[in-house]
Amino acid sequence: MVDYMFAFGGFAAPDIDAARAFYRDTLGLTVNDEMMGQLSIDLPGGGWVLVYPKPDHVPATYTVLNLEVANIDAAVDELVGLGVEMLRYEGFGQDARGIARGIASQQGPDIAWFTDPAGNIISVLQNAD
Repeated sequence: MVDYMFAFGGFAAPDIDAARAFYRDTLGLTVNDEMMGQLSIDLPGGGWVLVYPKPDHVPATYTVLNLEVANIDAAVDELVGLGVEMLRYEGFGQDARGIARGIASQQGPDIAWFTDPAGNIISVLQNAD
């Protein structure tokens, strides 16, 4: 078995300044400037993700970052108050806030999705206690 020493995730953004402002000012995460115009974003629980510049970036069609919260209703309300628009997906039974409720049906966490300025899909989710 390979003896891995460290791991991290990464994704691209065409406008690093917009990414920095969004992750720092809107999401409230700690953002650090790195070499070659890259950003590292400190994630809750000790992880981090690298955001690198890519002028011809095409956003993924899947969620690239999941942020667990204690209270999804409060988190969504706060994000919407900061100008974030929740995404709507057909067949997910999302409520008026854009939250798909999965805990009651045992089909997963309560979750809501939105995009960063580059179109990268992010979620906030609340797991069952």
